[in-house]
Amino acid sequence: MERAITIMYGSTELKASLHYPIQTGEGKDVKGNQGGHCPLIVICHGFIGSRIGVDRLFVNAARQFAAAGYMVLRFDYAGCGESTGDYGEGGLNAMIEQTRVVLDYALEIDYVDPNRVSLLGHSLGGAVALLTAAQDRRVKTLLLWSAVAHPFNDILRIVGQSTYDHAVQYGSADYMGYSLRPSFFESLSEHQPFAQIRKFTGDVFLAHGTSDSVIPTDYCSLYQKLFWMRSYGQCDMELIFQADHTYTTGGSKRELYDRTLEWLTYNEKRKREWHNWEI
Repeated sequence: MERAITIMYGSTELKASLHYPIQTGEGKDVKGNQGGHCPLIVICHGFIGSRIGVDRLFVNAARQFAAAGYMVLRFDYAGCGESTGDYGEGGLNAMIEQTRVVLDYALEIDYVDPNRVSLLGHSLGGAVALLTAAQDRRVKTLLLWSAVAHPFNDILRIVGQSTYDHAVQYGSADYMGYSLRPSFFESLSEHQPFAQIRKFTGDVFLAHGTSDSVIPTDYCSLYQKLFWMRSYGQCDMELIFQADHTYTTGGSKRELYDRTLEWLTYNEKRKREWHNWEI
């Protein structure tokens, strides 16, 4: 079952879609539950994106994850998709706070397991997911798809130097119908995801397409090396052969979803075995 919801962030309406886990049968508990609770995945979209995703990337992902027993919540950041507000107002700090407000809502659902909360971030959403997890201990697992590593440089490369120069000179610049202000770009330069990695002690799954022309594939291996330098937490990486930034082809999407779910299953099994060993 899927339900459209609205989550308030101050006076801003964040439009969202909630996917309930598929049940094993009428009146039975959902797949993968523990003590009557199910795991949660919150999806964070990328730069001027939406909860639908390019070519329904997040819709299809949410439905496949729900079929595997996950509660999934995908939402539009302020000024994107169906949400109200202006995109980029408040910069990355506002996006982090919006993500935390969404977590507040999701964790009020009584059958969500607070010990199995994952943030899934794509592109700029990957950086926001990491920055959120570095601040919010409720996030136990990160799933980063084609994640931005240097927010200012990466977004500048996407929008072009002329767009940035126009914003600085005139106070705003139009990019694909979105009004980008200097404060937005300043916030991008203030945040360095690599510098926050050690603050997150949970497990991490990284995926990146080998044909990504938007965000360098090398970021994936750099992220993995830095995550492995932590004292706690595992990190695994998957490169999706010939996949572009938004995993456009059906084959790329299927491999991305399958590899992500396989890792989630493997990681839960690893944690259970470690827990039993400790006992």
